[in-house]
Amino acid sequence: MTQNPVKRYPVEKTDSEWKRILTPEQYFVTRQKGTERAFSGKFWNNREKGSYRCVCCNAELFRTDAQFDNGSGWPTFSRVANPRNVEETEMPGGRGNELTCSRCGAYLGRSTPDGSAPGRLKYTINSAALLFERNK
Repeated sequence: MTQNPVKRYPVEKTDSEWKRILTPEQYFVTRQKGTERAFSGKFWNNREKGSYRCVCCNAELFRTDAQFDNGSGWPTFSRVANPRNVEETEMPGGRGNELTCSRCGAYLGRSTPDGSAPGRLKYTINSAALLFERNK
């Protein structure tokens, strides 16, 4: 029987290193695939212009020009800023795709088909997985 190899990422840290640099909520979301409560994250209704980066490795993930409010209580986007930085893995039961950062493996959220979203796909992301960088 062949075992699947462990996925390797360009940015890797031990569990104790992640716990040292992340807040408990950031660790729960990004390293344990948790989900923050709706309307509790700091970016679900952000109106400033800029880009969102991975809280674990600073990879650019999304931009505010693709952010829209679908009433879910999480930051929601119609497209990723840099497709090379986001991995999509199909979730069981056709419930959409799990999204992770391709540089460090951080869990971000999920993508699902949505006829109301520009581009017909929505990316629903946990605020705790994101850093915000304002446009200058």
